[in-house]
Amino acid sequence: MKTVILCGGQGTRIRDVADDIPKPMVRIGDRPVLWHIMKIYARYGLNDFILCLGYKGWTIKEFFLNYHAFTTDITVTLGEPGALEFHNGAIEDWRVTLAETGERTQTGGRLWKVRKYLEDAEWFCVAYGDGVADLDIHRLIEFHKSHGRIATVTGVRPPGRFGVMDTERRDGFVLVNAYEEKPQTSEGHINGGFFVFDQRLWDYLHNDELLILEHEPLARLAGDGQLVMYVHDGFWQPMDTYREWRILNELWTSGDAPWKVW
Repeated sequence: MKTVILCGGQGTRIRDVADDIPKPMVRIGDRPVLWHIMKIYARYGLNDFILCLGYKGWTIKEFFLNYHAFTTDITVTLGEPGALEFHNGAIEDWRVTLAETGERTQTGGRLWKVRKYLEDAEWFCVAYGDGVADLDIHRLIEFHKSHGRIATVTGVRPPGRFGVMDTERRDGFVLVNAYEEKPQTSEGHINGGFFVFDQRLWDYLHNDELLILEHEPLARLAGDGQLVMYVHDGFWQPMDTYREWRILNELWTSGDAPWKVW
């Protein structure tokens, strides 16, 4: 099963620490938040990633092209060109596709541009590149398979400024009746990302760089009764502001990071 991570964000609200790098490369501890998200999925055996690059995507390419150099001790034998020894490094069993999807492309447009990498995937996960959770990915996927609808979105309950979902319980599931992006209220569950889709999603997307997944596509899916919410009552935290960056780094430094499930 493949996982798409949306990595095109500029981090305009977190300029103090993300002025010259894409937001997924902002660090929690000594690793990018993107790495933490990938470790969550890999903990559950999902190690085939497609990264949708945008703003300064070359920095993400550089990180993975030089992954061992960035994450381990190195011995360089200068008298032997190319002679390198890597020490004490974790070997990640990951397959990472780094896809250029455009600097100004929106979330729906980015997904459309990586469609060719997902043609053999009956189901696939989609995550934002700037938030972590102590989410059981296996349970999320099994839940998605059980209800038979096109889309699952993880619903969480932090403060407002995210997409609020009007829901009802039907057929043993929490069905999303309507979706509104960033309303002026903190009531209801909000869009925490961590989606699962099947191939019918492409009927709701099209080749438009300005297409925002959270607007027309999710609203249409909800209107057609094809968007189901997976309720996550555990830890979830985006990294959208300097304050949130500090919260995540303090949790990591304390050794009490709830999302560290590996």
